Amino acid sequence: MNILQINSSARAEGSHSTKLASALVQRLSASNPETKVIIRDIGHNAHPELDEKALQALFTPADKRTPEQTARVAVDDALITEVQTADVVVLGVPMYNFGIPAQLKNWIDAISRAQVTFRYTEQGPEGLLKSKKVYVVFTRGGMYKNTAQDTQTPYLKTIFGFLGMTDVTFMYAEGLAMGPEAEQNALASALQQIEEAVLA
Repeated sequence: MNILQINSSARAEGSHSTKLASALVQRLSASNPETKVIIRDIGHNAHPELDEKALQALFTPADKRTPEQTARVAVDDALITEVQTADVVVLGVPMYNFGIPAQLKNWIDAISRAQVTFRYTEQGPEGLLKSKKVYVVFTRGGMYKNTAQDTQTPYLKTIFGFLGMTDVTFMYAEGLAMGPEAEQNALASALQQIEEAVLA
């Protein structure tokens, strides 16, 4: 089993989302000693944004790209290869200003490529990243699950489904900024959700 772990927190130390994502990966790996894990820390090794130069490189035929354009496309290719070869994708996702981290949006933009990870057909769009299990661990200072303020869950469910990754399990650690007791309860709840997800 190949696991791709995506850490998107801007925190170098003390990131709850990274710790919980790592706990999930360890739990998944425990039953399979041959598991291969790739960790992509986009919070500290940020992927370049999708700007005009990147678009020009992507829409230029491969044999006509400049060396700079070839290098830019290769950076995205590396991320696409990682997700294509993964059987399981685990994401640690904090909430920043009611949305996902900008670094995670850059990663999503990089792996979303027409004719490679999705395509349009006469029947509509078809995701090409199929037969993968995705786990998303959210960490939030307040309580937002199942409210209008939770923009993260529907967005990630939509984009992953568009890319063909329809088997997605969401886990939540909420109330982390609401005092020490609430923080402990949130982390304990998330760990319980992880255990239940692994055993499901």
